[in-house]
Amino acid sequence: MANISQKNEQRKSSKIIPQEWEVKKLKDLTTYVDYRGKTPTKVEQGVFLITARNIKEGFIDYKVSKEYVKVDDYESIMRRGKPKVGDVLITTEAPMGNVAQIDREDIALAQRVIKFRGEKGVLDNTYLKYHLLSNEFQNQLLKRAIGTTVLGIQGKELHNIKIPLPNYREQLKIASILSTWDKAIELKEKLINQKKVQKKGLMQKLLTGEERLPGFKGNWKEVQLDKVVKKTKGKAIKYVKDGKYPAIDMDYLQSGEFKNFSDEAVVFANKSDVLLLWDGSRAGKAFTGVEGSVGSTFVKLECKAINNVFLQKHMEMNELKIQRLREGSGIPHVPKDFLQYYKVCMPNIEEQDAIANVLINMDKNIDLLEKETFELKEQKKGLMQLLLTGKVRVKL
Repeated sequence: MANISQKNEQRKSSKIIPQEWEVKKLKDLTTYVDYRGKTPTKVEQGVFLITARNIKEGFIDYKVSKEYVKVDDYESIMRRGKPKVGDVLITTEAPMGNVAQIDREDIALAQRVIKFRGEKGVLDNTYLKYHLLSNEFQNQLLKRAIGTTVLGIQGKELHNIKIPLPNYREQLKIASILSTWDKAIELKEKLINQKKVQKKGLMQKLLTGEERLPGFKGNWKEVQLDKVVKKTKGKAIKYVKDGKYPAIDMDYLQSGEFKNFSDEAVVFANKSDVLLLWDGSRAGKAFTGVEGSVGSTFVKLECKAINNVFLQKHMEMNELKIQRLREGSGIPHVPKDFLQYYKVCMPNIEEQDAIANVLINMDKNIDLLEKETFELKEQKKGLMQLLLTGKVRVKL
């Protein structure tokens, strides 16, 4: 009777799960190490230090932050427990709840990171990774989190969270299925990166005349930007819910979606105009193909004698150069006389149109791959919900 009562209590702590599954606390299923403590001394070269910033949604990003500790300090830093391939990491704050699985052992682990290792034959590490990534577990983290500005979770709270546990063979099967989805997503993302690199290289060749499209000859001419566009500075927008005009503002630039609207457009952009961010930390970024009310941090460039996509891609290619020209000690901005000294070397309009079409098609191809990748990720989330709760059972 005691065992039946205990199992019923376990099921109350989780959503409905299969009768034969157990529900146990993390601390009863794993060995764990909390690396909170003194910050290690950083050096230019040495052992790679995995910080909370390196831990993403299921993987370790070795590019986003590159910090190192002394080789001679490694034993002392990792005295509580060295990492092994397969161990699962979770961040406790700033940010909280990011999860990854260790894929190499020549690393050190920083503060705000806890390492879990499943009990052999009882809890599979890869299954654990997916459960820690699940909505159910992440919601439990939020309920137990402390802090207002920065959310965090204490180790004792984290270790007492309960997880549903199928038998070990079923864990392995679930982990294998979800890993297959991750591999498919990874391949898509690699293909997207390859396409972006190809596009960047082709832009450099086509937009400088280094490589010509079939059927085009003749010399290119260099012109000042102010000779081929008309500049209009955007104005402050009065937002109105369900307004007539979409607002081209920072919310749009950051999300790629229209978040705000207005009933007036003091400065209206057509899809054939180029929009240039004039003020702010990202000043110098150009885009085209949208219409709406232009906000005060943007400049509208009305293309009079140049293809808008050709110009936008030319500015995209030179974005870092444009950003280096920015002025202002507080809020940086593009120089007032930018249009007078920004020069574009361009062919006749027919060749511009042809180049623009090639680059538009490359963008469409990349957009399609990104959409497919997003859909794969959403499908995987749905599958995780079904498999990790036992709503869908795997064949063993």
